[in-house]
Amino acid sequence: MTLMLSQKPPSCTSIHEMRGEHSNARHTKTMTNDSTAPSLLPPDDDLDIIHTRRYETRVYRLNESEMLVRGAISDTKPPGLYVLDDPEELEIHQMQIEMKVKLPELEITSVQAGFETHPHTSCPRILDHYSNLVGLSIARGFTHKVRELFGGPRGCTHITALLQAMAPAVVHATWSMAVRKRRDDGVAPGAVDKNRENMLEGNINTCHVWAEDGEHLRDVREGKPPEPPLQVTERLIQLGRKPEEWRVF
Repeated sequence: MTLMLSQKPPSCTSIHEMRGEHSNARHTKTMTNDSTAPSLLPPDDDLDIIHTRRYETRVYRLNESEMLVRGAISDTKPPGLYVLDDPEELEIHQMQIEMKVKLPELEITSVQAGFETHPHTSCPRILDHYSNLVGLSIARGFTHKVRELFGGPRGCTHITALLQAMAPAVVHATWSMAVRKRRDDGVAPGAVDKNRENMLEGNINTCHVWAEDGEHLRDVREGKPPEPPLQVTERLIQLGRKPEEWRVF
């Protein structure tokens, strides 16, 4: 069950219904049964699996100043564990969040939250509390604010975990937005200009690579050409192209 949290709807509807979708089996279908992506983990082999948790986040460009963010979390038990002789895995939790985020502030402007699978009839009662996400910025301090607003008995522990997992993906998506704009403007993704300097400044002290006194930022400040991401270099070489393409078309 789902509420559209940027408004006050007269009734509780599913997130699928709000998107104009119809599914009669949404409570028996796990988040990952529709996914063709392989697991990122090593094969189970003969290990006795007892629980699987999955996260998924996707970010979409709506226009040059707005993104749509969708996230889901799913907990499943293996076949036969909770229900004896059941050949199917059993989904215990599936929660979803859909947000619109305004750039450059990374401000949340609307929210939809949903409990697609939940163990207790009372679980969805907390949904309207997530309207408090509207107006927050997904920037530094967001994780702390989420814990403050929704931690413990103030929220759903699984939606809280999902929000904390989604936030870094939103920040990473701003780089995708910037690369898209650069390409639209005829500028190479890795070209050095004022906009790139602003992007780099936003990364300072976000991790050990971007430490303000670290080697990476020192090279940038000394005017050395920024290296492409390793994956970009490898892929360009595989395609028979030069890594310098990242900096100059």
